[in-house]
Amino acid sequence: MIEELLQETGARMEGPVKALSDSLRVLRTGRASPALVERLEVEYYGTSTPLNQLASISVPEAHLLVIRPWDPEALSAIERAILASDLGLTPNNDGHIIRLPIRRPTEERRGELVRMVRSRVEEARVAVRNIRREALNDLRDFEREGLISEDDFYRARDDLQELTDSFTDRIDELGEAKEEEISEV
Repeated sequence: MIEELLQETGARMEGPVKALSDSLRVLRTGRASPALVERLEVEYYGTSTPLNQLASISVPEAHLLVIRPWDPEALSAIERAILASDLGLTPNNDGHIIRLPIRRPTEERRGELVRMVRSRVEEARVAVRNIRREALNDLRDFEREGLISEDDFYRARDDLQELTDSFTDRIDELGEAKEEEISEV
């Protein structure tokens, strides 16, 4: 019963880590990455479609993304979606492909990005702690109902804390890696 609770809690704690990872991947750091635009929603024949389903996205050089639509008719829709997004990128359309030059962020913008990363990291930590709190409440209920002994409760509580610490460490590592990437000039 305790093992099942810990496994379920670990699976639930994967959620905030994955969400943080996805959230950080989209942050623009001055280096071209297909992750910046691949989930961008494009209005294509009346349907909202992710960009990665309409075109191939490549990185021919460190500060340039090239988007090559499979259907040439989608070119203008892709360009409109990029301009409407909050990415701050200006697409160059030559009639066949779209080039997206990625400029290096200013020092001020880097500071904003680092603050944004820290904020998202803290949100993920809070989410993991909330999951821990719920699991701890379940353990207390088990003990109150006589399903587990007091010793089992304390052992499970310690195991739960170790599990929480491991996920918190993963979150911190993701945040530190992204801050380092942003700080690179």
